Amino acid sequence: MPELAEVDYYRKQWDVGIGAAITRVALHEDKRVFRGADVGTMQRLLPHKKMLGSESGGKQMLFRLSGDLWLGIHLGMTGKMSVSVPRYEPQKHDHLVLYQRERSLVFNDLRQFGRVKFHHGKEMPEWWSNLAPAVASKAFNREFVSEFLRRHPKLPIKATLLLQDGFPGVGNWMADEILWRAHVSPHRLNSNLTKSSIQSLYDEVRFVCRVALEEIGPDFSDPPAGWLFHERWKRAGNCPKHRTPLKRETIRGRTAAWCPRCQK
Repeated sequence: MPELAEVDYYRKQWDVGIGAAITRVALHEDKRVFRGADVGTMQRLLPHKKMLGSESGGKQMLFRLSGDLWLGIHLGMTGKMSVSVPRYEPQKHDHLVLYQRERSLVFNDLRQFGRVKFHHGKEMPEWWSNLAPAVASKAFNREFVSEFLRRHPKLPIKATLLLQDGFPGVGNWMADEILWRAHVSPHRLNSNLTKSSIQSLYDEVRFVCRVALEEIGPDFSDPPAGWLFHERWKRAGNCPKHRTPLKRETIRGRTAAWCPRCQK
């Protein structure tokens, strides 16, 4: 599933269309990705509107358009954004195509766990303004993290890091990376975390998210050498520090990879 940096990468693919008007819209209105959206209003209002800007929020993205229009996209598990030729013919899984004079902006989602949201109004839509504070923001501080962990005392920390109302944008591989760097076992309950462990977790969440955005966001590159990322995908992966074989286990429905020596 796309995480913070991958989402930012895909958002930027459509930024090439900022400043240009949408000439027409093609969409599969009966598909699950449009659940809750007023598809008829989208088709009526989007043509002839200009794209004004975009931003990412966790695993979601927002596109601002003229005429007080707001378009939100959540990639889900298999969603992708791309740019194609002006007369692009939508394929089976291209559920939304925004045509411009010089290009087509395509949203493709094979399994349809993603979502397209739409809002018409001067104020930012609630589904965007109510998102948890971004990891890079001032609001995401140690007090916020400590309070969030306190509200989930019986939850393993690995599962907690995947909760988007606390750690927006953090997904499975990022959670493993954060825990490995913080020397915290993925099984550890939030109620058993010490102040020093919470501080380490907070520092590593900020670090991993920042570097991921810097390294992956621009061109979908891999994280730097020496990260757990490069070993966690291997069936026989080893700790990058001392080559101890990694352990793997399913925790609350998600695979976790960790080093039994670093994360006792």
